Amino acid sequence: MDQIDKKILNMLQANARVSLKEMSKACFISSPAIAARITKMEEAGIITGYHTSINREKLNFHVKAFIMVQLEPNQKSEFYPFVQSIPNVIECNCITGDYSEVMEVIFPSTKDLDDFINEIQRRFGKTSTQIVFSTSVDHRGVKLNDH
Repeated sequence: MDQIDKKILNMLQANARVSLKEMSKACFISSPAIAARITKMEEAGIITGYHTSINREKLNFHVKAFIMVQLEPNQKSEFYPFVQSIPNVIECNCITGDYSEVMEVIFPSTKDLDDFINEIQRRFGKTSTQIVFSTSVDHRGVKLNDH
């Protein structure tokens, strides 16, 4: 990856709908050259998708939380498909420490969150939950040094 590829990635992370024309102007190369570089990065697995950010509260998801789950290794084969099937789980990571998984979840209400936590505890065991009051840094891309 050269500096132009990094500049393209920075621009796409800031706005996935940025036009080829805008990127071409910023990178001082043609639009077809920009498109070819993007295709090459997609094929190499560097660019894995394009996403839309939403205001979850305007869609009535007022509760955001992190739920840590203590799993036994043999539970993962059941746990992973289960959490993948729950649309309220917006991210799940295998972690080190006393808990083996941490999920980021959104729900309309604390009652909905509580129902989900109870199901997790019933099926998989011990949890620890932190409800988010505010977010000082939202999900963002990785800023690459492009100069």
